[in-house]
Amino acid sequence: MANQFISIIELARQSLMRLQENLVFPNLIYKDYSHDFQMGKGAKVQVRKPVVLEAKSFNASTGIETQDVKEQSVEVELNEIATVDIEVGALEGAVSFDDVNRLFVIPAANALAEKINSDGLYLYKDIPYIGGTAGATPDDLTDLSEVRRILNENKVPVSGRRAVWDTEADAKFTTIPAIVNAEKSGTTAALREGSIGRIFGLDNYMAQGVKKHAKGTLSAEVKPKSATNAGVTSLTLSAATVTGTLVKGDVLTILNDHYVVTEDATAASNEITVNIYPALKKNVTTATVVAVAGNHTANLAFNPQAFAFVTRPLVKPSGVESYVVNFNGMSLRVTKGYDMKYKKEMLSMDILYGYKTMYPELAVRYMG
Repeated sequence: MANQFISIIELARQSLMRLQENLVFPNLIYKDYSHDFQMGKGAKVQVRKPVVLEAKSFNASTGIETQDVKEQSVEVELNEIATVDIEVGALEGAVSFDDVNRLFVIPAANALAEKINSDGLYLYKDIPYIGGTAGATPDDLTDLSEVRRILNENKVPVSGRRAVWDTEADAKFTTIPAIVNAEKSGTTAALREGSIGRIFGLDNYMAQGVKKHAKGTLSAEVKPKSATNAGVTSLTLSAATVTGTLVKGDVLTILNDHYVVTEDATAASNEITVNIYPALKKNVTTATVVAVAGNHTANLAFNPQAFAFVTRPLVKPSGVESYVVNFNGMSLRVTKGYDMKYKKEMLSMDILYGYKTMYPELAVRYMG
């Protein structure tokens, strides 16, 4: 690199700082990090689940009731490497580190943050606890109170509740008179920052990467093929004539209970066998209607322990200049190398990570 004032170490440190400033979703959920280096994409690590205990009322006549502290772990695949790569020649015009920040560090960190945030929001597919109406943007305080109701019914801890809304819902919420009226809200933050902040015990955030779920292509209304008792996690559905698919993340409503499809399934011979979560709560018959929710925006409300963001340091490649920086549960690698095939000097910034739903019952998918 012609500009001697540019060092890989300084690039890595500045880039990680910028990246952390721009992350939204990973900073709202449980993080798991260790200093164990991993070779790359596809590595699998064991991650300890946050311990969940239950507070109980003290009974003076029977005394206390002890609980087992069960520390469980789950396997998480580090299945993503987010990377930004440029030719070193693109920085030849830089005459100061401020130029390097402007030309590479800031835009690269922003791009990495956008991808990392976006990938995490796909976890909505694991959540069967549903509110809102498919195709109708949340736009009222009653939507926020409905989120609160569902979280309360699921006994989600009150402290630390967060919600991530798409741009349309955020725009609607920021025009609610009770929020923007400074005399009533006691603050002008909604007007000054376009933020709805904390309402009904929920810290609310906007994310441009909130997903839009496209339901499967199932061609007809289906019902259970046979009477089935509660407790199963796989259900065969049928109709006189049915083709098409159910896809992971589809929401099924059966006897007023919601279930999420956990794997893609395709109809054959006028029936389709689908895996669901949670297990079937009530007995069903061949007359039980199974409704499939329509296309919707998948806003999320959750306790931080519902989801985990898992990162590990990437191994430094041999024979090139590389530096791995770690801070606050994040690891970033910056590498300068030479591409012999195309005879170009390259600069790369990358991060290895994976996401995992730890406790789906601690989250709500609010449809829009």
